[in-house]
Amino acid sequence: MLELGGNAGAAPKADLIKEISEATFLQDVIEASQEVPVIVDFWAPWCGPCKTLGPALEQAVTEAGGKVRMVKVNVDENQQVAAQLRIQSIPTVYAFFQGQPVDGFQGALPASEIKAFVDRVAGAAGDGGLAEAIEAAEAMLTEGAAVDAAQTFAAILGEDPKNAAAFGGLVRAHVALGEVEKAETLLASVPAEIAQAPEVDAARAQVELAKQAADAGPVAELRAAVDHDPDNHQARFDLAKALHANGEVEEAVDQLLELFRRDREWNDAAAKEQLFTIFEALKPQDPVVLKGRRKLSSMIFA
Repeated sequence: MLELGGNAGAAPKADLIKEISEATFLQDVIEASQEVPVIVDFWAPWCGPCKTLGPALEQAVTEAGGKVRMVKVNVDENQQVAAQLRIQSIPTVYAFFQGQPVDGFQGALPASEIKAFVDRVAGAAGDGGLAEAIEAAEAMLTEGAAVDAAQTFAAILGEDPKNAAAFGGLVRAHVALGEVEKAETLLASVPAEIAQAPEVDAARAQVELAKQAADAGPVAELRAAVDHDPDNHQARFDLAKALHANGEVEEAVDQLLELFRRDREWNDAAAKEQLFTIFEALKPQDPVVLKGRRKLSSMIFA
């Protein structure tokens, strides 16, 4: 790694930046991010842009003086965690704080944008109470108070227009209110700096699923069609969409996994893409996501 000098009071670089494996991901990322934000750089030795991005990230993290840490994950050697986090291209960078992804991007960025990203992540631990406000708004949304949640998320964006968690939350609040078109309009105006953030991707997935729900067929008829002909892939796919629209998310995932098992390439790998959309719409640690990703990974890498 790039050797850089730090400030006299800065933490040793070995404590700030290190290579990890999926065996220590829980400890080095999820648990460590309870105390300080952790940036995860997904890379591979054959990736040209990674060779530029990695050292630039390391420099920005080092200059942050201990306000953020960084780990590097070689996707060739750690395919399971890469699959679980839906790493489809590299370089991909995620930032975690308090066990949750809070920001991220794909591809190489100019040095100025890398520094802005690291500064933004480093500020997550001391944001003037915005994290607490976001947590309160999320609780409102969970409890069904979507109007109050939307107002709170909007107020947070008034303080920090590029807050990915608040932006994604506001989109999801509009979805919960049945205002899908308003949610789509909001997504179209997302600031470029947070357009690929995990929270925005999650909101985008929820909008897509909400649009599908409007066209979902009757579960009973679709289930009968699948029971009559288990190889009717379109009926099984439509059944999964109808189940999800009815709130039966785990069974929807099971139907899509069965479709993938029967014919993973059907309709341009539609089952896998639909699974990824559902996973993105849920929280990363949701049991349905963890179980579904584990089963999908075992099929992909079997």
